[in-house]
Amino acid sequence: MDMDRDRIRPYEKNPFYWQYKNRPVLLLGGSVEDNLFQIADVERHLDLLSSVGGNYVRCTMSSRDPGDVWPFEKDESSGLYDLEKPGREYWRRFERFLKLTSERDIILQIEMWDRFDYARGPWRENPFNPKNNVNFTVADSSLKENIDTHPARKENAFFRSVPALENNELVLKYQHAHADRILERSLQYPNVLYCMDNETNESPLWGAYWSEYIRARAKAAGVGAETTEMWDPWDLHDPMHANTYDHPELYSFVDISQNNHNCCHQHWVNALDIRRKIVESGRIRPLTTVKTYGANTGHFGRSRDGQERFWRHIFAGVAAVRFHRPPSGLGLSELACAHIKSARMLSDSIDIFSCEPARELLGECSLNEAFCTARVSGENVEYAVFFTDGGDTLLDVSACESKTLTLRWLDIVNSRWLDEQEVVCESPLRFGENLRLVTPQEFGYWAVVVKPHA
Repeated sequence: MDMDRDRIRPYEKNPFYWQYKNRPVLLLGGSVEDNLFQIADVERHLDLLSSVGGNYVRCTMSSRDPGDVWPFEKDESSGLYDLEKPGREYWRRFERFLKLTSERDIILQIEMWDRFDYARGPWRENPFNPKNNVNFTVADSSLKENIDTHPARKENAFFRSVPALENNELVLKYQHAHADRILERSLQYPNVLYCMDNETNESPLWGAYWSEYIRARAKAAGVGAETTEMWDPWDLHDPMHANTYDHPELYSFVDISQNNHNCCHQHWVNALDIRRKIVESGRIRPLTTVKTYGANTGHFGRSRDGQERFWRHIFAGVAAVRFHRPPSGLGLSELACAHIKSARMLSDSIDIFSCEPARELLGECSLNEAFCTARVSGENVEYAVFFTDGGDTLLDVSACESKTLTLRWLDIVNSRWLDEQEVVCESPLRFGENLRLVTPQEFGYWAVVVKPHA
């Protein structure tokens, strides 16, 4: 078996999407935690995700939550961590997670370095802190013992160790060893994506170094590795994001999770703007949103925002969408499960990998009322329309050379299809001819698939 061909990688026929095991795949997910490999009931959680059609999780290599373990063992005599001794339980959990996700064809997106483990309270417990290990001191490493500011203040020299910045060879030696332990395990599996950081605003040279490092290790192992970076600015047009858009030689996919701080029509417009930038970069690549914010329990939008953002990104042609963990996201709650299941039902009913965002086909439609994806060239014309809260709109169906159309409505929250309907026109459809779509109920999340009658 050609293991590299089976690996997750951009889809050959449309690299805006992924392919896995040589077939195109839309990634849909949600989970209770970001560092999911550390939770006690991970197998049950993955089974739940699979049962509703989910296949995408986030995997921060983080240890800052209660019940987590750090990636090193402690020295018996001093009680301090020894960075030369891998933590048995940490790596056991990670290896099990890789195995469980692979068995279920779930794609995991690893974040190599989570900046929130390297500041404030977590830094006081972190083995890389000089006061917590037997391997180096503050004087040796130039790392501070106390960092009480938000990691956005960039106080930790840990993120400046690479040759192009401070060239801190001592710290970098241990960073290499930690990365190697991740890669010697993860590169054995075909279902892994790699993100360098969580919401970084550090120098782009840091992420570039680790992307090249991972790709070199993968090449040496005879496999491929797909990499990206996640930037901190909420504005996707901030110059920091251009370090991903403009550098396909460094990053083979583009994470736009921070777009989920936006809502309504602007959220849609931003995604399409980035899609255009990717085309202009000269190399089409998948867009991903590994964390979709929005929950009544959080600070980054309400539950309605989270649900709408999830669907708008799917209809904007994003290749991977996942609900962020609580309290800032819907996680893998009952509500999230319903949306994941319905999104899978919809994507299975059309060739979404041949569709493109097509909101311009909608008429008499308010800005946040409905969104469209469609395939309007070739023999197999088809349309899908998503309604955020009921409504009606006109759909330009003139690409259909047929007198009869079929409509199938999806009740999203209840994950059920309504009976198929037929619409018979008096004559074959002509240029600019519209079909009025009215949701079966006045309110609620609805989607409809429109196709020429077979």
